[in-house]
Amino acid sequence: METKRRTAEPQEVLRRVTEGIVRRAIRLGRRSGREIRISRTSRGSGVAVDELNPDTADGRAALDRLFTRPPRHLTVSGLGAPEEPGAVNWRAVNAPLGRRLALLLAVVLTLVLKGSPIKNRLLRRMGCHIGRNVEIMQMSWLDHFRPELIFIADDTVIGAFSRLTVHTYEGAGRFRYGIVEIGSNCILGAGTGVGVCRMGDGVRTLPGTIVSPYYPRIETGAVVGYAPPPKVLPQEDKADAEETDEEGPRVVARQGGTP
Repeated sequence: METKRRTAEPQEVLRRVTEGIVRRAIRLGRRSGREIRISRTSRGSGVAVDELNPDTADGRAALDRLFTRPPRHLTVSGLGAPEEPGAVNWRAVNAPLGRRLALLLAVVLTLVLKGSPIKNRLLRRMGCHIGRNVEIMQMSWLDHFRPELIFIADDTVIGAFSRLTVHTYEGAGRFRYGIVEIGSNCILGAGTGVGVCRMGDGVRTLPGTIVSPYYPRIETGAVVGYAPPPKVLPQEDKADAEETDEEGPRVVARQGGTP
């Protein structure tokens, strides 16, 4: 995927985001007496954040090992369920309160704005990497949890009511975050849901398609949609469903279908 507006590679951004999360997790974990961990997999035990401290030589070396094979997402665990004593708020691990509130207000504004250069500039200010001539329609939500993890290349259209999500909260103090990368000349139909995913150039999605977690990678030029569910008539209605006229037998589709 290429775009002239890209100023940072996705893995570089993911590394910076992880360093910030590690710093806050170390501070909050020590305050609450919890061992917070980060893993490359959704259910792995991972590494204690104290061992990944980017402000120490050993921690930077451990982070280098974590990113030797670039991950698409990382999982933070050990925060505790909300009502457990000493539980750590997973949102606080992600970002300070002031930044979270500022991003919340900004994303509400983007929801009501039509696809325009003004909207793109606002999303870039939030941290999203938006290419040239990108059109993001009204009520499309670009995850304000970590907008800098969203990359959209040139000449792509995001249909109304679509959702680009860089994080998933799994309960009991565990959440995942990763990169959403959409290529150039893509068209996402209205209501498309995209999670952590790498989407090639020229991809099309049908309205209402849910991409992640089913497709972590979508090849260039693919069309992603759904097969309509099969329609089965009750046994007693089968005889009524078949009618014979001058043109021969035909099947009458019921429940709003087309003959």
